Amino acid sequence: MKYEKTVKATFIERENRFIARVRLQDGSETKVHVKNTGRCRELLVPGCTVFLEDFMGRMGTRKMQYSLIAVEKDRPGSGKLLINMDSQAPNRVVQEALEAGRLKLPGISGHLTLIKPEKTYGKSRFDFYVESGDEKAFIEVKGVTLEEAGFARFPDAPTERGLKHINELIEAAENGYRAFIVFVIQMKEMHLFGPNYETQPEFGETLIKAEKAGVKILACDCKTGPDSLELDEPVAIDLTNIEPEEIKWEH
Repeated sequence: MKYEKTVKATFIERENRFIARVRLQDGSETKVHVKNTGRCRELLVPGCTVFLEDFMGRMGTRKMQYSLIAVEKDRPGSGKLLINMDSQAPNRVVQEALEAGRLKLPGISGHLTLIKPEKTYGKSRFDFYVESGDEKAFIEVKGVTLEEAGFARFPDAPTERGLKHINELIEAAENGYRAFIVFVIQMKEMHLFGPNYETQPEFGETLIKAEKAGVKILACDCKTGPDSLELDEPVAIDLTNIEPEEIKWEH
């Protein structure tokens, strides 16, 4: 996916979940819409470089000209890492990958004949419903922006909605549907993905329960640019309660 127009800015502060103040390159300050209601405390640090989607000329009913979509995370000793934090982007890149046949769903070998966003099942609305021949599947997508030392984790804050979706996927799998959770890691350079037990132990425990029930869990990184995001390569998954400092990467 491509953003129509983006500009670089410096982050000043987050006023609330939806609004931040930034300094544009001409030195002026302005308020911008934050396209991620998560905490993102480790990302939105005063003085960091951010990238904004510029809606000048296509404002419609918008009140703010800019939306904050990406941030450069400073990692001492490892350089800067560009992270897309647009919470709407993961669904868009997954749909693009499904339509192009670049996202392979384990157990579904044929060409997808139907890709339907926002499909209701039970009391949940899953991100996608797909069909291939007689195979029918539900897909739930989660965007990942939290990382430490090459270890991407989810969630960055407790999510009751996320737990509900997983349990509904378990029910769908038990009723004969294929069921998938796709964690879209909105950055590159990640070696591993896993649940964030420190923030919400129940989320990790429910993921393990889902895997045992037949729900397929996938994690993919992204090619990330200031004005683009594209689903890229699979990332290894570890559902156990492992901390970043315990991991020894192979070089």
